[in-house]
Amino acid sequence: MKATVLRTSERTVGVMTSTDPQRLKAVLWDMDGTVVDTEPYWMAAQRDLAATHGVEWTADDGRSTVGQAMQVSAAMLQKHGVPMSAEEIIDELLRRVVAKLEEGIPWLPGAERILAELAAARIPSALVTMAFSPVATRVASAAPIGTFHAVVAGDMVPQGKPHPAPYLAAAELLGVDPSNCVAVEDSVSGTTSAQAAGMDVVVVPGVVQPPAAAGRHFVPSLEAVTVESLRNILRG
Repeated sequence: MKATVLRTSERTVGVMTSTDPQRLKAVLWDMDGTVVDTEPYWMAAQRDLAATHGVEWTADDGRSTVGQAMQVSAAMLQKHGVPMSAEEIIDELLRRVVAKLEEGIPWLPGAERILAELAAARIPSALVTMAFSPVATRVASAAPIGTFHAVVAGDMVPQGKPHPAPYLAAAELLGVDPSNCVAVEDSVSGTTSAQAAGMDVVVVPGVVQPPAAAGRHFVPSLEAVTVESLRNILRG
């Protein structure tokens, strides 16, 4: 499956670029634990699926899958003894998480505000997640039209995070150079992926915090992020 360009009104915005003279051309967002508080949904889905088959799944097991491709979660559940194919496990995890999202989207504090401010500033955003399309598009479609100009989900790229492919695909969809993008992440694998793609990263608190390193800009929450602070990252 190919990465998705979302449409607003009658025109495709996946190729829109910002007129910002200070180099920030796009902001690329991880999803789970970054813009929506859905990591607990995935952990509960993994734990409950394992329990259905009499398999123990610990909190540490769940944390070890944060930011990873869904195939990694499936392989771990199989290794622990869940007698299902990887495809069956992924489908069941997706079903459980989508069911929770149907109850409402748990936006993290500051997420809707900064996404709206970026849209108003004509700086496009893309969602870059290892969740598969049913979950990614559910979250993206819940945002106001024009919020996310593209979606790259885990089933849309040949290699998942920490490989740079997801972030490179998003930059290509938006028609921008990766060096003119800032990524926003909460996990080690996601931060590694974005930096491998040539991007600076804003790091929000997550289940597993990435260590400090060059090109990583730590904030206490999205409430501390503004359009100007994102621009300043690339101003050096």
